[in-house]
Amino acid sequence: MPIFTPILHDAFADLIRALAAELAADDWQPDFIIGIGRGGLAPGVYLSHATGLATLSVDYSSKNADFSEAPLDRLAERTRAGERLLFLDDINDTGGTIGKLRERMAAKGAAMGQVRFATLLDNVRSTQKVDYRARMIDRAVTKDWFIFPWEAMAPDSAIAADAAEVPERTA
Repeated sequence: MPIFTPILHDAFADLIRALAAELAADDWQPDFIIGIGRGGLAPGVYLSHATGLATLSVDYSSKNADFSEAPLDRLAERTRAGERLLFLDDINDTGGTIGKLRERMAAKGAAMGQVRFATLLDNVRSTQKVDYRARMIDRAVTKDWFIFPWEAMAPDSAIAADAAEVPERTA
């Protein structure tokens, strides 16, 4: 049974502030923050307010081409026009989502030098590396299932089902 660890709103806001500070300290500045649906949508809005950058979204988790593949086509086109995009998700755990997005953007002809990735929590053991993170974790040590404020709205059974989808994260 995983350890369920809520990230309360104040701690979440601190993660956003840390990420905003990391972005502010870098010479590379995005034109848009791209919230990755579903876990990156709320952080995208918060980071948008913290940085003053506009936010867009791609709902990759829906597996609905109208809201995942079609926006990626338009985003790839924007990178070829010189715009910089920062994709944001809540956690880089296994690297699955970030790896698929990198692959899809490259396949669509994106100028990958114009694309970066950020997460609130970054697993040092992930197969994918991100450019910005608010906090590092090591899944060999930290087995907690983190519950972000928006996820806390779900029934306990749904949270447990989400945690059980990839048991090696918390085993």
